[in-house]
Amino acid sequence: MVNHSSFYVILENVRSLYNVGAAFRTSDGCNISKLYLAGFTGCPPRQEISKTALGAEDQVPWEHVDDALQAIEKLRQENTCQIVGVEKTPKSVSYTDFRFSFPTCLVFGNEIMGVSQATLAACDEVVHIPMLGSKESLNVATAYGVVLYELLRQYQNAKRKT
Repeated sequence: MVNHSSFYVILENVRSLYNVGAAFRTSDGCNISKLYLAGFTGCPPRQEISKTALGAEDQVPWEHVDDALQAIEKLRQENTCQIVGVEKTPKSVSYTDFRFSFPTCLVFGNEIMGVSQATLAACDEVVHIPMLGSKESLNVATAYGVVLYELLRQYQNAKRKT
């Protein structure tokens, strides 16, 4: 089991409650420390969240914050935490080439607009998922699972070496 002090995630202005529910379920699978629901991201209890979370919303520690910057500030005060935005930018690197340090907080953004510019500026690093087809991004719930499980893989490999 993953130490509850290693993984944090911020969902910034995610509009679909089904995506929020899927994030809860994936968060439970990776045993994250806390999920921050920022801005207008929906919060439990909501039937739409429960439908995809399947009870994970009752297992994963979560907190609503007014905006992602508030969560980042909180994490920086409480932990020495690497903040990594997940967004395609001119300076972002592929998530598979990036070496995460721990604890880490991943930041995922709105389905249409992505992670806000102000939040990206507050991130220590930015990673992206390479896209080879005509679309430039994945659904946020899918991207969430892809990157969070890479984070978990790297964490487990680091633990095996110690």
